[in-house]
Amino acid sequence: MERDEILRVLRAFEEVQLEYVLIGAAAMAIHGVVRATEDLNLFIRATAENVERLKRAFRMVYDNDPNIDEISAGDLLGDYPAVRYYPPSGDLYFDVTTRLGQAASFESVESMVKEIDGIHVKLATPRALFKLKRDTVRPLDHRDAEALRQEFDLEDD
Repeated sequence: MERDEILRVLRAFEEVQLEYVLIGAAAMAIHGVVRATEDLNLFIRATAENVERLKRAFRMVYDNDPNIDEISAGDLLGDYPAVRYYPPSGDLYFDVTTRLGQAASFESVESMVKEIDGIHVKLATPRALFKLKRDTVRPLDHRDAEALRQEFDLEDD
């Protein structure tokens, strides 16, 4: 995954005023807890207008890739509110969701803004990332939660 590509995407998110929160390993890395990943995970606000902003941002970076048109508000606002977008670069993909059942959503995840190379990036706080990862079934998430716990001296609620 190329840092320049990530920065172009984050810059496009800011330019179109996408309402999002970066979660997952990329958010952890911004907080200084680094592990390899091939994707960017994000929550977006669940509105049709915001889904259109997401598509506009992707078009800015990926030169009007026709696969962007497959991202729909119907999917992201429906019963299974998640899509995976594979851009033509092939080095990075995006997992976009509006909520994880009743457990978390754009609105409920504690977030903050950090500036990276002049780009204002909205990302989950270390505590929010810890909460998202500690109770999943994936062993990798458990390791991430433990790394966050140690780095930020976090405790279970």
